[in-house]
Amino acid sequence: MERLKGIIMIISGAMLWGATGPMMEWILLNSDMTVSYMLTVRLLIAGSCLLAMLKIQGKQISLPWKHKVWARQLLIFGVFGMLGVQYTFVASIESSNAVIATLFQFLAPIFIIVFVTFRQKTWPPVVQVLGMFVTLIGLFLLLTNGSFSGFALSKVAVVWGIALGFAFSFYTLHPVRLMQEWGVLLVVGWAMIIGGATLFLTNPLQIIRHLDYLKDWNITAMLFLVIIVGTLAFVLFLSSMKYITPVETSILSSFEPLTAMVISVLWFGQVLGVWQLTGGIVMLIGVTWLSIAGSKVKT
Repeated sequence: MERLKGIIMIISGAMLWGATGPMMEWILLNSDMTVSYMLTVRLLIAGSCLLAMLKIQGKQISLPWKHKVWARQLLIFGVFGMLGVQYTFVASIESSNAVIATLFQFLAPIFIIVFVTFRQKTWPPVVQVLGMFVTLIGLFLLLTNGSFSGFALSKVAVVWGIALGFAFSFYTLHPVRLMQEWGVLLVVGWAMIIGGATLFLTNPLQIIRHLDYLKDWNITAMLFLVIIVGTLAFVLFLSSMKYITPVETSILSSFEPLTAMVISVLWFGQVLGVWQLTGGIVMLIGVTWLSIAGSKVKT
């Protein structure tokens, strides 16, 4: 029963997170809202709500800041982890679309393996190398649509996509000890506040001048829906890890790009090329392979 609960959580979380991509794409297409403005509002509101919820539950939310080591780690995660993932994800959506951006984040396992290889100074197992190779073949098909004559995506989209994969790997690796020490929700809440505040401080006048974006009730409603759905997705995703294995989590996360794809087709009429679609499927197979291979190596 516990395992079923975890499976339902991860599928629900993955589908909700997959839905946020097309929703943010709609905002960018139907308004002049910038990536920075959208993320500043989203991160500050979501982070404040999480911390307020913890405060109501009696948690001492300021404790991490009383320890220099943890405060420094929290700042690093907030700027380069939370903000890094959020910014590259939305920028990737803006330069391509929600489906492509979602698939690019599945490059993260390759960056993680490369990082671990350099740190441990040992070559990864053959099964992981094969998984990486399969994933890269899928990426090639996604980028070129099977044509050797050129990219099916713009260079900007490729750069943001690769940056997203790298940022997601850092986002996965860096906060492990932080979350073990202080809990997932507290770390995520403060990281969102840090990320949002960092963006605000880079150009506070622009953020203030663009408050008129929120006068359009359709845009405002969609933005707040993104905040609610995205935060709920994140909580469900992390909570599922109490009940199912990392391998099952990785495999069931494939509902994320599938959800983004279905919504984008129905909502925007966007359809990937045949070879791009094949590439996306091959990438998911490669990532699943990497997850299973990684669990076998650990055991």
